[in-house]
Amino acid sequence: MASKFEKLEEYAKLGERGKVSIPQVLSAIPLRSNLVVFPHTVISFFVGREKSLASLEYSLEKRNRFILLITQKDSAIEDPAVEDLYDVGTVAEILQLLKLPDGNFKVLVQGLKRAKIDEVVESDALFLFKITELKPKYKADAKKLKAYMKNVQEAIRNYAELSKNIPVEALSALEDTSDPDKFADLVCSLLQISVEKKEDLLKTVDPVKRLDKILTILFEEIGILEVEDGIKKRVKQRLEKNQKEYYLKEKLKAIREELGAEEETDPIIGEFKEKLKNGNYPKYVREKAEHEIKKLRETPNYSAEGTVIMNYLDWILNLPWTNSTRDRLDLRVAKKILDEDHYGLKQVKERILEYIAVRKLNPDLKSPIICLVGPPGVGKTSLGKSLARAMNRKFVRMSLGGLRDEAEIRGHRRTYVGAMPGRIIQLIRRSNTNNCVILLDEVDKMGQSFQGDPASALLEVLDPEQNSDFTDNYLEIPFDLSKILFITTANVLYTIPPALRDRMEVIRIPGYTTYEKIKIARGFLIPKLLKHHGLDSFDVTVTDSAIKIIIREYTREAGVRNLERTLASMFRKVAREVLEKGVDKIRINSRNVKKYLGIPLFTEQERLPEPTIGVAMGLAWTEAGGEVLQIESALIPGKGNVLLTGNLGDIMKESAQIALTVVRTKAKEFRCDPHFIGKNDIHLHVPEGAIPKDGPSAGVSMATSIISSLSKLKVRNDIAMTGEITLNGRVLPVGGIKEKVMAANRVGIKTVILPKENEPQLSEVPEKIKKEMSFVLVRNIDEVFKSALLRE
Repeated sequence: MASKFEKLEEYAKLGERGKVSIPQVLSAIPLRSNLVVFPHTVISFFVGREKSLASLEYSLEKRNRFILLITQKDSAIEDPAVEDLYDVGTVAEILQLLKLPDGNFKVLVQGLKRAKIDEVVESDALFLFKITELKPKYKADAKKLKAYMKNVQEAIRNYAELSKNIPVEALSALEDTSDPDKFADLVCSLLQISVEKKEDLLKTVDPVKRLDKILTILFEEIGILEVEDGIKKRVKQRLEKNQKEYYLKEKLKAIREELGAEEETDPIIGEFKEKLKNGNYPKYVREKAEHEIKKLRETPNYSAEGTVIMNYLDWILNLPWTNSTRDRLDLRVAKKILDEDHYGLKQVKERILEYIAVRKLNPDLKSPIICLVGPPGVGKTSLGKSLARAMNRKFVRMSLGGLRDEAEIRGHRRTYVGAMPGRIIQLIRRSNTNNCVILLDEVDKMGQSFQGDPASALLEVLDPEQNSDFTDNYLEIPFDLSKILFITTANVLYTIPPALRDRMEVIRIPGYTTYEKIKIARGFLIPKLLKHHGLDSFDVTVTDSAIKIIIREYTREAGVRNLERTLASMFRKVAREVLEKGVDKIRINSRNVKKYLGIPLFTEQERLPEPTIGVAMGLAWTEAGGEVLQIESALIPGKGNVLLTGNLGDIMKESAQIALTVVRTKAKEFRCDPHFIGKNDIHLHVPEGAIPKDGPSAGVSMATSIISSLSKLKVRNDIAMTGEITLNGRVLPVGGIKEKVMAANRVGIKTVILPKENEPQLSEVPEKIKKEMSFVLVRNIDEVFKSALLRE
């Protein structure tokens, strides 16, 4: 704005001008903040609005420095029209103009003459009016004028003594003024009255009539101030020394006694009553609020109890008891939004679309409680946002990770200092709807403490049969949660209490395949990161082979969070190269990707370069997806001791003992001494000892590794296996088949041994990966040995 009116700075430096008559056409500045400028007064104000600055510039361009000051009828209007202004104002002379750091101007003016607007010349870019001066008309003799002036002077002195707001210098200036017109205007500028009364005084041209009106106003104001002073004195007499903090409350009581009024004088209570009157609340909420308002009225102001009641009323009157958003139940739009935000995740998307379809057919359907379980970075949290967007609902999120206090869910009772509702009610108030989507993140990471069990508190929240009458400890009245769609997320299920798990519909989200990650990077991550790093206007391309190397050698995860981080790191280096070398086109491929990312963090060491004795490739499931494990064993002369290393859990140690027993029963078939255990020690090791490992699915790998060490037969290096083993050699099914197969494919292993009973789970494996691999389905350990060992 300052640049547009830069000439104002030059005009502000102009010196004194000669005597100039007031022109008939003047630019005008609308005044706000109940400001009325009277003639014969000097006043300063701030100018920042565009029309006002244009009016200033027009006035100074004409070299006359005259401006018309008109008061707005409503000071809240930012861009007033002509009809929003009073028709009488004051012609003022601009004495000083000062530019402020924020671009506004401070203007010092002196009121000169009253003026009436006769004609509007311009009102679009600035206000330009044709005016008529209103000259004072004296209709009384000199004695009457002196009498009025004397009475007004005495009244203004009393008024100043009571109000304590008029400076002594102003009273002295009045005593030195003999001109009735100037005297009246100076008194008007000192009165603290409404803008309507000030405007009426400004329109009164006759000084005698103006002085008469001033005298009436002064007597009214003096009477009010005297009553108020009397109230203060009576209130002070009632109060004891230890009750001074209740001063305002007692003052209000005294006012009501003085006026004999029955209406509500406490503005806070009045606000609560108005909100209750105009709001749409259930009957039990209305009754509770009325009861609390009655208690608040009888409670001394600024007491601790009064603050507690006010906070409580603020909560219950601002909750969306009946406020809902209208659901969008268009399956086509929902599917489009879900596909825009996420690639793959077919099972979850189908379940969401099924819910929307049933909801459309049955609007009274209770919302399901969905639990999305999967490794980090696969899009569980963002799926909740997409669902809310698809259904046109508000979305709020709460993290349950590390939560140990039950009161975080249910709230604290009002007897505690600083009590508040629980996080569920807080989220609902933030969304301002009673049918929002609430995402409860990391539900598997809640804890317990002496403060209670938050998982137990969630039982009522996440039970469709109970949550229609959820009662927060703070509110003490039920709130209907049945319209809210709750979505929880977890990495694992076994840490969630069974009772809570039973209330949720579990949908597993597996890790992404390399093919899916390439699609996600190509369609979602790379365009977003290019824009974020300011590279979208440059020709920067990343080939699929480069993305594949980044996935396999720099991230190694089930989701895409680290992939996004690594791509961001790469694009930061690209941005620097673009600026330093001035290139416009950069192509990142498999040959130069290491130039941007450095030494690979992971290598293909999981797959052995050649068949080896005593080393079998096992498959494991972790929170981050599938992993390939090298299970090693060695026989050394000894007394039959079994040594297990690699940070193994109890279940895995038991699997090792079972595998050893199975090998002893099969020793003769491999022409080995069945009593080998008495002459040798066996050492079984799973590398990466810093990482805890557990579970029964490594049983077949351990047995293969031990039989290889005993028989000196090599284990194929292009085959991996998983399966639980029993004492009689049967191979039992295990979980995480999709993730394990994907892990084998990731490291280049093309053959996987699986339990026969896991054959149905192969349907979850993407077709592209299944075509690249072969599967050996086994029922017992003999079939495993037959496929995994290289016999001479």
